[in-house]
Amino acid sequence: MSEAIIDRAPSAHYYPLLIKNLLGNAVRQFPAQEIVYSDFKRQTYRDLGERVGRLASGLTGLGVKPGDTVAVMDWDSHRYLECFFAIPMMGAVLHTVNIRLSPEQILYTINHAEDDVILVNAEFLPILEAIRDRIEPVKQLVLLNDTDQTPATPLNIAAEYEALLAGGDPGYLFPDFSEDARATTFYTTGTTGLPKGVYFSHRQLVLHTFGALAAVMGTGQGHISRDDVYLPITPMFHVHAWGVPYVATVLGVKQIYPGRYAPDHLLRLIQREKVTFSHCVPTILQMLLACPTINETDLTHWKVIIGGAALPRALAKQARDRGVDIFTGYGMSETCPLLTLAQLKPHMLDWDEERQLDIRCKTGLPLPLVELRVVDEEMNDLPHDGKTPGEVVVRAPWLTQGYLKDPRNSEALWRGGYLHTGDIGVIDEEGYLKITDRLKDVIKTGGEWLSSLELEDLILKHPAVAEAAVIGIPDPKWGERPLALVVAKREQAVDEAAIRAWLQSFVDQGVISRWGVPDRVLLVEAIPKTSVGKLNKKVMREQYAQMLQAQ
Repeated sequence: MSEAIIDRAPSAHYYPLLIKNLLGNAVRQFPAQEIVYSDFKRQTYRDLGERVGRLASGLTGLGVKPGDTVAVMDWDSHRYLECFFAIPMMGAVLHTVNIRLSPEQILYTINHAEDDVILVNAEFLPILEAIRDRIEPVKQLVLLNDTDQTPATPLNIAAEYEALLAGGDPGYLFPDFSEDARATTFYTTGTTGLPKGVYFSHRQLVLHTFGALAAVMGTGQGHISRDDVYLPITPMFHVHAWGVPYVATVLGVKQIYPGRYAPDHLLRLIQREKVTFSHCVPTILQMLLACPTINETDLTHWKVIIGGAALPRALAKQARDRGVDIFTGYGMSETCPLLTLAQLKPHMLDWDEERQLDIRCKTGLPLPLVELRVVDEEMNDLPHDGKTPGEVVVRAPWLTQGYLKDPRNSEALWRGGYLHTGDIGVIDEEGYLKITDRLKDVIKTGGEWLSSLELEDLILKHPAVAEAAVIGIPDPKWGERPLALVVAKREQAVDEAAIRAWLQSFVDQGVISRWGVPDRVLLVEAIPKTSVGKLNKKVMREQYAQMLQAQ
């Protein structure tokens, strides 16, 4: 027996799930709602709709056509929000460039994505100037500028953003096309050291938006309504700022974009604009709570999703003491990203604060449409007892279908028909997931990933080094920091300062980011290994984390 397929009337319209359909009703229903960019600009949703049309029209004038890729290098701004819509809506692909990568990694992502046009903030021109001779092929550049001063640069600037929009058509007609068309691409780093390209279709982004809406729309703990004021404190280049700008736009809420992150500036915006909903990594929240101006800021109406790293209980309590409705979200670049949210169930609202903190710091409950399992090596489901750990594997309609131009790693990501997160976790009797460990040995510092393998390779290039291992150890400020273990060659002199200086030279060359220089380098006689001679990083983490904590 086969399923019954619906019949369509000849005149029936097939409605593809396209990003343009997230914008239309918001512009029509909330035309006067505000969108604020730091101290630079205030505009309305009506302006957003017109500027999205003008941007698409202007890019078309530069020769951008469906299937082309347009890269953006900017701080969190109203311009970025316009790019979130205009570029995919015209059938092009939006590449959100991670400006925190090293120049060499940025060069790799630009070439790998085959960007056709780059929209670049004036502050990031030096990055492109340093790599311009190796960008393939030469790209058209559009300048994004927050001042009236035109920067001096040897780069060939095709247009300035505001001038491009001024000459564009606000009534640009966005076409219908396949909802499976690629809408966005961005890059994440992993154990190989090379960034991996992940990508998402219009259909996936629309479904992610409504899956998130189903989870967060409402009033009360962990929810957002049309009365809220939204401020992202997760970079817009990172997984579309977790996709929440799309959610906020559909709801028609007031949106605040801060530009460069600085704790006192963020707190000032929160106070001035009466911000009530944000998301960030633990490091950012820690900086905000430690900022001297925190006592001048009312946080009692602020709801914050914490992701990118585990939410430390002490940090959660510190936030709760200031009245912040704090809770965890979980996902990864490959998952668009939201998979779970640690919202309290209704019966938990009567619990005491300590029991509630236990829930808020867990990884959370799966969003609607997310099938999440904890499995053993044979893909068998493990008990939901809060104790039995296994790998977290998932299915959802918004997961990346692979890595760009990387079939081998794509198949490994999806082996067995489930996306493998590489995280180890447990599920409790209430259905809450808690991540307990990672399969990969990448180091997450301040929400950014570092490859331990890449750092080891660079250290081993030092002429006096025989063996090296790099592990992540807990850090109260950054979540994790790299610790390097080094065995010197016989009759060779090397010390901690020499290794740090050696790695700093690679920072200066643009090979690694500054976060890759370890705070500590230990000279050791031997490095723990497994029975087959592999580095035993589990033993290292246990041994050296305890040792350093005791010091």
